[in-house]
Amino acid sequence: MLDEVRQEWKALLETELRDMARADRVSGELPPVVVQTPPKPELGDIAFPLFAFAKAFRMAPPVLAGKLKADIEAKTGRPDGELLVAGPYLNVRLNMANLADNLYRTILQGQGTYGANDSLKGKRIMVEFSCPNTNKPLHLGHMRNDSIGSSVSAILKANGAEVRKVNLINNRGVHICKSMLAYQKFGGGETPQSTDMKGDHFVGKYYVRFAVWEKEAYAEYQKGGGTLSEEDWRKTPGTPDSQAQTMLEQWEKGDPEVLRLWTLMNTWTLDGLSESYKTMGISFDTYYYESNTYKLGKSEVLKGVEQGVFYREQDGSVWVDLAPIGLDKKVLLRKDGTSLYMTQDIGTAITRHEDWPFDSLIYVVASEQQYHFRVLFYVLGQLGYPWAKELHHLSYGMVNLPEGKMKSREGTVVDADDLVSQLSALAGEEIAEKGREEEVGDVKGTSAAIALGALNYYLLEVTPERDMVFNPKESISFNGNTGPYLQYMGARISSILRKFDEEKAAYQGVGFDGRLLSQTQEREMVAVLAKYPSVVTKAGATFDPSLICSYLYDLSKLFSSWYHDNPVLKAESKDLVVARVALCKMVVTVFRDAFDLIGVPFLEKM
Repeated sequence: MLDEVRQEWKALLETELRDMARADRVSGELPPVVVQTPPKPELGDIAFPLFAFAKAFRMAPPVLAGKLKADIEAKTGRPDGELLVAGPYLNVRLNMANLADNLYRTILQGQGTYGANDSLKGKRIMVEFSCPNTNKPLHLGHMRNDSIGSSVSAILKANGAEVRKVNLINNRGVHICKSMLAYQKFGGGETPQSTDMKGDHFVGKYYVRFAVWEKEAYAEYQKGGGTLSEEDWRKTPGTPDSQAQTMLEQWEKGDPEVLRLWTLMNTWTLDGLSESYKTMGISFDTYYYESNTYKLGKSEVLKGVEQGVFYREQDGSVWVDLAPIGLDKKVLLRKDGTSLYMTQDIGTAITRHEDWPFDSLIYVVASEQQYHFRVLFYVLGQLGYPWAKELHHLSYGMVNLPEGKMKSREGTVVDADDLVSQLSALAGEEIAEKGREEEVGDVKGTSAAIALGALNYYLLEVTPERDMVFNPKESISFNGNTGPYLQYMGARISSILRKFDEEKAAYQGVGFDGRLLSQTQEREMVAVLAKYPSVVTKAGATFDPSLICSYLYDLSKLFSSWYHDNPVLKAESKDLVVARVALCKMVVTVFRDAFDLIGVPFLEKM
């Protein structure tokens, strides 16, 4: 809404500048009009710098600003704003009463969701995120992926796109075989049920056990006089790594015993992952499985060999020459004929477009896979798929701990289930410490909602491309730039509105009057509320949920400062009470909508 007003003023100024140029016979094209925001509220709400026009009109910028002001006022007498000359700028102080009235009608009386728009209407966008392996549980890195993917999907929908959220389950490959091999060797027939463990945690235990076994075996090799490096040793027959590779070959050939164990352990993991997704509020429209798409990928690669797009090395492996995109070469099929990630990703992309012809497909994957996706998109283009140019890699930075990088093989990751449980416990302690148990009611449910809000907000308030350090205690704080702070602000406003509802009979017949919201902070809040739709549009165009987070924090700080100094229910007149209650309702309505876009549960009570 604010953007529309800014564009109207810009168009008005452009028209006046063109009229002046014709009248003064100024030759040549005029520079574009730039729209800015003044650094201080007292200077207005919109600023137009005139430096670039001063030379064309042979006037000092302040003189030009004065002339433009006089001419526009003489022609239009604009009722929705006041023109100000601020040195070399022509500024506009908006009529916030008009804007407040429009917001009241749009946010509180309009149909539909305020902030939703049609900027992506008619677009079919597929978003791939999460993509766990079936050899371990979700960890903090997955959680950033899930937060970004889920939020971007919601933001794209708010911009009018038809969105399909998809998850690729990485349920085949040598890493899966490592867990299976370790279970065969060390499991002794135990199961998740017999050990009272979630299935994904149970299988993950054996992935870590494989790494321990590998280190132990190499240490024994060295003790026996072996001189190969660990990397070279792993490739020799009989080592744990070579046994895992052999198991992969057996799996691809359909060995019944290997397939039986694979099915069993995959089921354990998928059951556990399903529980985690439910707890974290993550959902998908479609699941894809590597085991169902890798064969299509292999056939496409072999087709590419026939077409001369790819080539075979003497050992039988298949490669693609990447010189046209400034890279070296990439293997697409191993010499033993087994598939790689690249092979199955080719098959998966093709299957998806056949299932649901998309206009674009966004892969939410960490920045360390940038090379992989450059190659994938190039390979699909070489295979003749025109939609390959509409594939996008939403690259996000790594999540580290204060003590360093996480490593799944060594078991040094932050487990997703444990983290949510820890954050819920911290939230519960905070509720108890403040003596809010009776007011909150459902302490367990509220604690879980606070934990989820803390987690998603902390993971999203950093722009996706940046690496970040996750600090659980910081994320759960009720002060500062955190999810719980925003949730608390929403609960505080909800409390005001509940109290007003108890007294609203006394305000029957009193209507909303935007002119009463005349204080500087109220004007600022109206301007920020009017800006929300443009923030949603920009977040959709850039795939950046941090823009929603920044907006919410700015609005929260502004509301908190205003509320500290201004009574709402005890304002000096009924008219002012109604106006301020309406402002509270507008803020909380935007809160609810924006919270949904970033996965922060709205709480009526905290």
